[in-house]
Amino acid sequence: MTWSADEMMTVAAARALRDGDRCFVGIGRPSTAANLARRTHAPNLVLIYESGTIGAKPATLPLSIGDGVLAETADAVVPVPEIFNYWLQPGRIDVGFLGAAQIDRYGNINTTVIGDDYRDPRVRLPGAGGAPEIAASCREVIVIVKHSPRTFVERVDFVTSVGYGSGPGDRARLGLTGRGPALVITDLGVLEPDPDTAEFTLTQVHPGVDPAAAKEATGWPLAVTAELRVTPDPSPAELSTLRLLERPA
Repeated sequence: MTWSADEMMTVAAARALRDGDRCFVGIGRPSTAANLARRTHAPNLVLIYESGTIGAKPATLPLSIGDGVLAETADAVVPVPEIFNYWLQPGRIDVGFLGAAQIDRYGNINTTVIGDDYRDPRVRLPGAGGAPEIAASCREVIVIVKHSPRTFVERVDFVTSVGYGSGPGDRARLGLTGRGPALVITDLGVLEPDPDTAEFTLTQVHPGVDPAAAKEATGWPLAVTAELRVTPDPSPAELSTLRLLERPA
């Protein structure tokens, strides 16, 4: 079977989720990947959405966090403050799954404005939602985003959600309890933070991708690990399940 770059990205993101994880899911590509994981290798993955649904098992992809299918299929529905105050902030959620409009070398995310002037930006984005709290308190964070120089920038125009700040030690200094972003998964490959510098480094490329393409699509001098891996091809089961999710009968 053949596949698109977007499908490869989604499959790679789904594989990063472990069976039994409690996953705080963002709408869009994170939701697609999380639901794919639950339908393939991680049937016990617990999907948690910001609207207060715990253990949602939607038959079709939700259109928003308020989609009724989430409440209809959830193990429990709790008030939004409880999701944040009882589940998220005390560290009871294993993985936060986020997207980004901009991301920088230290995994800081911008979903607020593009441009230097907050009051008069070039583009005003949807905003933070629960992303800052997810980035702060989940045990780890996975980011899924398309790889381009517009998105992968030297420095984000606005820090909506803190990754590693300006480098090692910033999360502790800010009192953030979660580990921070563990993976950035793109349509070209996978980036991970360097254990010493916290700068995101290319550790994996998808089949057929030249590492030079990832470097060209990055707004900082992207480091490439010496042990660069190649993502295994999507399986027929992964692709068929993904396509059914995205284009239900």
